[in-house]
Amino acid sequence: MCGIVGIVNKSHNPPELRILKEMADKISHRGPDDEGYFIDNQIGFYHKRLSIIDIKNGRQPMTSGSCTIIFNGEIYNYIELRDSLIVRGYRFETNSDTEVILKMYEEYGEKCVDLLNGMFAFVIYDKVKSNIFIARDHFGIKPLYFSDKKEQFIFASEIKAILAHPSVKAEPDYDSMNEYLTFQFILGDKTLFKDIRKVLPGHYITINLNTMKTNQVKYWKPDFHLDHDHTKHFFVNELKRLLDDTIKIQLRSDVPVGTYLSGGMDSSIVTLISSNYLDNLQTFTGAFSESEDFDETKYAREVAKKAGAKIHTIYPTAKDFTEILPKLIYHLDEPVAGPGSFPQYMVSKLAKQNVTVALGGQGGDEIFGGYARYMVAYFGQAIKGAIKETNEEGEHIVSLSSIIPNLPYIHRYIPMIRDFWRKGAFEEMDRSYFNLLDRSSSSMDYFTDDFIKDFDKEKVFRHFQKIFNNPDTKSFYNKMTHFDMFGSLPGLLQVEDRVSMAASLESRVPLLDRRIVDLVSKMPAAMKFKGGEMKHLLKKAVKDILPPTIYNRKDKMGFPVPLHIWMKNGEVSEFVREILQSKNAKERGIFNPDKIDLLLNSERPFGRALWGLLSLELWFNQFID
Repeated sequence: MCGIVGIVNKSHNPPELRILKEMADKISHRGPDDEGYFIDNQIGFYHKRLSIIDIKNGRQPMTSGSCTIIFNGEIYNYIELRDSLIVRGYRFETNSDTEVILKMYEEYGEKCVDLLNGMFAFVIYDKVKSNIFIARDHFGIKPLYFSDKKEQFIFASEIKAILAHPSVKAEPDYDSMNEYLTFQFILGDKTLFKDIRKVLPGHYITINLNTMKTNQVKYWKPDFHLDHDHTKHFFVNELKRLLDDTIKIQLRSDVPVGTYLSGGMDSSIVTLISSNYLDNLQTFTGAFSESEDFDETKYAREVAKKAGAKIHTIYPTAKDFTEILPKLIYHLDEPVAGPGSFPQYMVSKLAKQNVTVALGGQGGDEIFGGYARYMVAYFGQAIKGAIKETNEEGEHIVSLSSIIPNLPYIHRYIPMIRDFWRKGAFEEMDRSYFNLLDRSSSSMDYFTDDFIKDFDKEKVFRHFQKIFNNPDTKSFYNKMTHFDMFGSLPGLLQVEDRVSMAASLESRVPLLDRRIVDLVSKMPAAMKFKGGEMKHLLKKAVKDILPPTIYNRKDKMGFPVPLHIWMKNGEVSEFVREILQSKNAKERGIFNPDKIDLLLNSERPFGRALWGLLSLELWFNQFID
């Protein structure tokens, strides 16, 4: 795991090493072990390395023949790919996965990405072809940003490195801010920074160095053409096989490896399967001591005991929150949905004290349907179908009678259900799910009339529709999970990457193996979401692995933070007031000071609205002011 930066000068002049180094120094936390650079003609690369595979010989930038690569990530099937290339006559100087990518590119060109199983963001300079090849993994686990300016094409693992270039100015993109206000994440390739974009997941970009013409290609998407030829028994067994294989190959490392363990289903699966291949496994969890509502450690301890693993636990405090949050917003580059990034960062710091790599369960909810909002959405669909005697999906994925036994799973989400009914539960599928995700109604009162006059929710909805209404997805269930894979998941992976890399820890997410997603996408929705049961097929596949208490849990918790409790004590309350009632905040012309004062003085001030306001103002403080 590493940090990469680069400059492609369109004037054909060589980039300045001084500027490359200044950019790379902004992300030195991503690679504290080593560094290197490469300059040739108009191309400049700089690399900060966190050594994981072939510690001695895997230095970057790496050159083979006429090609030079700069790479962030891990290729998990690099051993198998290396063996196949040796059969084809290739010789290797190192045991690194970096060299494997180079040779794969030599052999297959741009199609090499089709054969890579891993998390990656890499750039290859092909001197003979006078070409730049930029690729990002299927889900966007590893980040890559760029600014395509008149004079230069600038790229980096984090936005702050691009901002270190003297030609780049930090300016808000208010069009993107509309999406942040709606979802607390941003769709597509845009960011909150004007003229700074993301390489999209599952895409690559080529740059012709003679013409400076760029071309973006989508090389992968999940296949939602349903497989009706195989039985449920087949899918369950195949899923079990793939879970075992992906975790086994993601344990490959030349440095110590552990697992995150929350006590939920996904991290428990990863931990228990990992324990079959690692002796003396170490696990890491976090909780809050304020109440049992913020503490899942009893479940984590039970899983660790079954795995024969050592468990390390951290209990973040209100003082930690006030000290760390500004620094955390800086590491995140952009404000993100929910305060869960704070305890995630604390657990990453704990893990780094003991290991260099940690496997977690991120992505399981999006792939296997683990969010309560799926059941809330289908509850509305089932009632609408029962009343109107209609069914938009062509077959009843979930009927009112079939969903009733699973409704206790959403007893913690009564406020979500109330809001859903208020906004309109009987809308079309796209509008219905948009309403479930839309957070703007609870926060718009806290912005000035002048600011919100340009807020166009229908424009945001149209962008949402393009992702949600994928023509290959027929069922409501597949439409929801497709949106979450390519709409909300990239934001969660941004958090996963930043909080781990801020601690110089490599985080791996084995449930986001392309093979697993390809398998699950082809499963009939009625099989995956039988009776509205969340993660139905996954539960069948891991029934013999999980302890009964984990398997039968109906109190899905996530990683809640007791901010409403902390707001009652002086420290957190003073911190929040200092940020949102500051001179800068009042003069920014965005926030309504009177309404924010009312919120801060209310009986229960800390909710999603206040988190969004606090994150946004801290972002302005860190990057714009």
